[in-house]
Amino acid sequence: MGTVEILLLVLLAFVLIFGVGVVVLNRRDQGKLPPSAPTTDRQSGLKSGTILEKREAVTSIDVATEAEVEPEPAPGTLRERLAKARSTFAGAFSGVLGRSGITEESFEDLEEALLRADVGVAMTGELVGGLRERVQAKEITEPTELLDALQDEMANRLRGTERGLNFATRGDGEPNVWMFVGVNGVGKTTTIGKLANQQISDGRTVLLAAGDTFRAAAAEQLNTWADRSGAGFVRGAEGGDSSSVIFDGVERAAAMGVDLVMADTAGRLHTKSNLMDELKKVRRVAEKGVGEVTETLLVIDATTGQNGLIQAQEFNEAIDVTGVVLTKLDGSAKGGIVFAIEVDLGIPIKLVGIGETIGDLIPFKPDDFVGALFER
Repeated sequence: MGTVEILLLVLLAFVLIFGVGVVVLNRRDQGKLPPSAPTTDRQSGLKSGTILEKREAVTSIDVATEAEVEPEPAPGTLRERLAKARSTFAGAFSGVLGRSGITEESFEDLEEALLRADVGVAMTGELVGGLRERVQAKEITEPTELLDALQDEMANRLRGTERGLNFATRGDGEPNVWMFVGVNGVGKTTTIGKLANQQISDGRTVLLAAGDTFRAAAAEQLNTWADRSGAGFVRGAEGGDSSSVIFDGVERAAAMGVDLVMADTAGRLHTKSNLMDELKKVRRVAEKGVGEVTETLLVIDATTGQNGLIQAQEFNEAIDVTGVVLTKLDGSAKGGIVFAIEVDLGIPIKLVGIGETIGDLIPFKPDDFVGALFER
């Protein structure tokens, strides 16, 4: 056998040995399991007794899992979220700036935009009337100055109002109670969940009371928010007495040393006196024990416009409303309802909803809000 043949046989043997090794390694890798994720026993470390302790243990796992699987998108800027409301003014601003001076058409453009945004007839008249007087007095001479003056006046109408959420410093076992009221479909339950998350992040312990016993999915929805935020939760029988559920929630919160009870209530038509009377009863019962109602928040859908003003009037007469949460502001072209509620009724807008995620409930800041409408 020659040298060439010997070399070929050696090369062939090497190829065969290498190929067998690769096959063996592949098969071993295919049978090898990836490292298993650490598991947590949901019952471990739980003390028997309080709902809150169990809720905190369960939620710490659920929230972490959600964050790993589907992180929530970062909220956009207020300007981006108020695109629809800003579009109501865009045409009017273009018309005003497109003229070489300030004309009667300039005032008509602004008046129409304010009315379309549901600022209200009275407030629109005051705003435009004030601008006319300043133009006549030669205080304002340029179109840009006209818009700047309107922006400043609108923001000024909302400045100086106390918008902080009322939380009284009380003794141990004496929780604050925040009630949430409004008609069906405005976003009460979602608002409670988002606000509970904020309060817990600020270091308070929270219990959610499912007082909406008439809508089948209300308690389940609130329970989901309790899981996500880390709040305690109490519910009653479907169709049961809403007052008793909230009373039970307050008593349990007191026994557990919880700082704050957030009470959901059944959505009700503001035009039905019997339903409003029932809401008064809920308020009375909530304070029968050791709890104190320090905040009654009316939740209004911003897309309803002037109808929201009517709701605010009726609810405020039935039960002293301490503040308004304006939801779905990102989807509304009728952001002017803010002025109607605050100026006409004297009820502060405390929070606004600008999206669907848990962080999309923000404090209402007049200058930021008006600035987002006027950005051009």
